Amino acid sequence: MTSIFATLLSISSVLLLPLSTPTPTPHPHPLDPLTPSELTQVQTIIQTSFATSNFTFHYVGLNEPDKPTVLSYLSKTRAKLRPEIPPRQSFVIARINHQTHELIVDFTTNAIQSNKIYSGNGYPMLTFEEQIAANNLTVTYAPFAASVSKRGLNLAEIACGSFTVGWYGKKERSGRRIVKVMCYYLDGTVNLYMRPIEGITVTVDLEKMKVVEFSDRIIVPVPDGKATDYRWSEQRPPFAPRVKGITAVQPDGHSFSIDGNTIKWANWAFHLSFDMRVGPIITSAQIFDIDKNEYRSVMYKGFISELLVPYMDLTEEWYYRTFFDAGEYGFGLCAVQLEPERDCPANAVFMDGYFSGSDGSPGTIKNVFCMFERYAGDIMWRHTEGGIPGKVVREARPDVSLVVRMVSAVGNYDYIVDWEFKQAGSIKATIGLSGLLEVRGSTYTHTDQIQEEQYGTLLARNTLGAYHDHFLTYHLDLDVDGDANSFIKTKLQTKRVTDHRSPRKSYWTVVSETAKTESDARIHLGSKPVELAVVNPNKKTKVGNYVGYRLIPGAVAGPILTDDDYPQIRGAFTKYHVWVTQYNRSEQYAGGVYVDQSQGDDTLAQWSHRNREIENKDIVLWYTLGFHHVPSQEDFPIMPTLSSGFELRPTNFFEQNPVLKVKPPKHVIWPNCSAVVD
Repeated sequence: MTSIFATLLSISSVLLLPLSTPTPTPHPHPLDPLTPSELTQVQTIIQTSFATSNFTFHYVGLNEPDKPTVLSYLSKTRAKLRPEIPPRQSFVIARINHQTHELIVDFTTNAIQSNKIYSGNGYPMLTFEEQIAANNLTVTYAPFAASVSKRGLNLAEIACGSFTVGWYGKKERSGRRIVKVMCYYLDGTVNLYMRPIEGITVTVDLEKMKVVEFSDRIIVPVPDGKATDYRWSEQRPPFAPRVKGITAVQPDGHSFSIDGNTIKWANWAFHLSFDMRVGPIITSAQIFDIDKNEYRSVMYKGFISELLVPYMDLTEEWYYRTFFDAGEYGFGLCAVQLEPERDCPANAVFMDGYFSGSDGSPGTIKNVFCMFERYAGDIMWRHTEGGIPGKVVREARPDVSLVVRMVSAVGNYDYIVDWEFKQAGSIKATIGLSGLLEVRGSTYTHTDQIQEEQYGTLLARNTLGAYHDHFLTYHLDLDVDGDANSFIKTKLQTKRVTDHRSPRKSYWTVVSETAKTESDARIHLGSKPVELAVVNPNKKTKVGNYVGYRLIPGAVAGPILTDDDYPQIRGAFTKYHVWVTQYNRSEQYAGGVYVDQSQGDDTLAQWSHRNREIENKDIVLWYTLGFHHVPSQEDFPIMPTLSSGFELRPTNFFEQNPVLKVKPPKHVIWPNCSAVVD
């Protein structure tokens, strides 16, 4: 969820742009994100096409060309044929006269090509501007001010956040875009989330911008703000031991090149774009095979499709807190400006991201991405051979990788998103969770006092950290050496030795199965050992193995809620860790396009029920990375980063180790320096 303070933090790194045309890139890509001038063009076309001022922009992004068109363009580009860039279009979701419109704007004709009214369940993403308005409305609402006064609090020290309300069983559409506004007390700290004002709920109709419900149910002590401020300027002794200075320096410059939004580094080439809903999108990822002397495709498109955060507190002010951070708040929209040498090392290079405000005006998030080469003393491969008489062989190669990073501050949580490209052919995706817990005010000051279910951990006096989950579902459109792929499950099975051919009593072997349809590819991880791979059944290595990439999962955590619970119905895409679907251009968002107040009728789980064929087809792998979070006192007042991720690793993709012949980086000699041990 997001709050006025998180919103203002994001807006502080956002610049409204003048109407200017950026420098064109020498080599455009059909999946380049919209430029500021294109965003302005969208705004102008839509504003002049509707005779009303009652509209808001909720999403503006690239209307991607069909995949075959993109692949054809890229193939011709590699062949130096200089093809024409496919026509540029924008996909827009807007609320116009209290209806949701899906518009396609064509830049060539300078006109709206398509305008459809959506009348199904759910609503578009919330905008920053309407959340700020709802929060401000709450503070000026007389009954709220009276409740604050009744608690002996200063209204000038109040900060509020707008919470989506979810869905709890009513089949009819609500007909209202509403949020519940919850508030916090500052009074000497910036850590507002540690000082909730419990018992008060204000329900705001976003389009009427009117309070439609008000409740003051119970008075609970506001947790003490002492020792909650995380700013360095507010810390007092004693301090932890300080390590000596450390930095990353590349005296010859970085090894990657950036051409528009296309990045080339070592043996990798890929395209990077920013999207206001999902954040970073990696497309056209290819790796150079030195034996074949060509780039080979690995992934057509990869991004975080949805991020579900259900809380387990059943109290009146908490039960509805089930957040879909991409579809409700905009994972990209909540991205923040990265700080050099804090968020990214000294050798990082930064890129900006562009989006549309609620009135269609273009804006930019400065330094939304950073890219840097990482070397932390890791080893790419090594061996010491001492078995040769009179000889010792030592060989090792340092592991240098390229990292693309974004941070999204969705309210209390900061998500650190890394895509890491390794010379050995792997793509690693890592998510780091930091920031602040959602806590509930309480009368308890010690665990001995707790006699009933409290749905959380007592972290400090009057402060309960709520149990909750984080589920990140990745959309991974792998094109392993081509777009016709298959999904293979390789089970590791125990075999008993019964024929006395060995003194051993058991061993394990593998049994592989190619998934024929989507139902064959729904996987619960963790119960039995299994290897999962996407292969190209039309291409084999010289010794006869299918070329492929395998998924190496991270932490295995899945939903514990019952299937008929409403948050789980809406978030049914988390039921399995792995899904595989036949490629469909419209199936991008695991929770559906319209997630606010959705009813679970347009999710990955529903699409998969079509049970389409996936053998030797263009397929998409969906992987859900999960965290069960039982808060602990170490998470208070701010949470040390908790990380997990997964790896896409080549499996029989190359004829041999692809980094056997990688030259180690040139040794850096520091002039006039010597190692000193204190």
